[in-house]
Amino acid sequence: MHVIVIGAGVTGTTTAWFLRAAGLSVTLLDAADLPARGASAANGGMLHASHAEPWNAPGVGWDLLRYLGRVDSPLLLRPRALPGIIPWGMEFLWNSRRERFERNTLFNARLAEYSLRELRALQQELQLDFDFAESGILKIFQDPQSLKKNWAASQAMAEVGVRFEVWDGARVAAEEPALEPIAHRLCGALFFPDDAIGNAARFTRELAATAERAGVRWLPNTLVTGWRRFQGQINGIETSRGPMAADAVVLASGFAAPGLLRSLGIRLPVAPVKGYSLTLDLEDAWRPRLPIIDDANKVVLTPLGGRLRLAGTAEFTGADLRMNASRAENVLAQCRHTLPRLPEHVDPATMEPWAGLRPMSARGTPILGPTPVPGLYLNTGAGHLGWTFACGSAGLVRDSILGREPALPLEPFLLHGNPVGGQPAG
Repeated sequence: MHVIVIGAGVTGTTTAWFLRAAGLSVTLLDAADLPARGASAANGGMLHASHAEPWNAPGVGWDLLRYLGRVDSPLLLRPRALPGIIPWGMEFLWNSRRERFERNTLFNARLAEYSLRELRALQQELQLDFDFAESGILKIFQDPQSLKKNWAASQAMAEVGVRFEVWDGARVAAEEPALEPIAHRLCGALFFPDDAIGNAARFTRELAATAERAGVRWLPNTLVTGWRRFQGQINGIETSRGPMAADAVVLASGFAAPGLLRSLGIRLPVAPVKGYSLTLDLEDAWRPRLPIIDDANKVVLTPLGGRLRLAGTAEFTGADLRMNASRAENVLAQCRHTLPRLPEHVDPATMEPWAGLRPMSARGTPILGPTPVPGLYLNTGAGHLGWTFACGSAGLVRDSILGREPALPLEPFLLHGNPVGGQPAG
């Protein structure tokens, strides 16, 4: 059986590996010259089942209105993007109702837990070099109500195996000296010992090279221009290199996936959400030991391979990949509230700004598995959790293609799945 995987980000590359490891013939292709050129290139680097909540939390509609046009806001809706996301936005807001949000959070948490187990097993087998560290993740709070709310959410996720500890400001300062200057402002923190970190781009490229050595055919600089069908079933694709035959195709091309599906009459509720990061050099003495999520300032700070990655913001701006300097500077400014000594010890010349478009599904869960068109499968829509979900979603799609019983029920993640009243399986 020959499978083509479209998209060589962390999601597509991991899917290609899982399929090849199962004994299938696999072709992996991408429009870019290297794997991980898109949203996987410089994300926050965190692997966390503890933060599996969709972005459409209850009240998100008011937040979008409150932040409309404010370039310094953590959640920014550009007015020019509105016409292109109205249908998606209506579904996004529909899924922000508390019952739906809480249910989808548990679906995500289960997938994240499974995915991290699969990643650890993969790493034990392959010993890839991607700055992987099972460090845990620390989330800090300045607002008691926000701490209480997050504690309650963590309690709910404990049923799927997400462990956490409650720390006070003194414990935070003792465990993470970089936070000592702001410890007096903290009302507490949550520490998630089973979370991890890793460089998604390095993982993707190392795994792609390993997959190619194992027999995966890698085709860079390859544009998909259409679909090949026979008796209603996908049996290949049209590309800039010419036609390619396949027994099945997996679409894992991120925010570009909806456009590729339109000619098949399939509406995919996925929209691009821009995120920003800065990667910089920082001496060991000033670099945090632990990865940090700052609830008040809506940023993450991740030590990766001797450097520090700062990430944050969500910008609804359509398929616009341009770097907005003010948004990148906003990430740095917010991180200065977390690490007040940061400006003194950073050389601006070492800072590497990045912006990428994360494919966000309207309901907040990834969209996986078969489509109404036989032979066509999806692995997209993971948004800010693409790195966390990569191995788990690849495993579920592999099982779907092979007709195996999946490790988790696929229904919550199907294109037309997640029925009203559905519950996460035990």
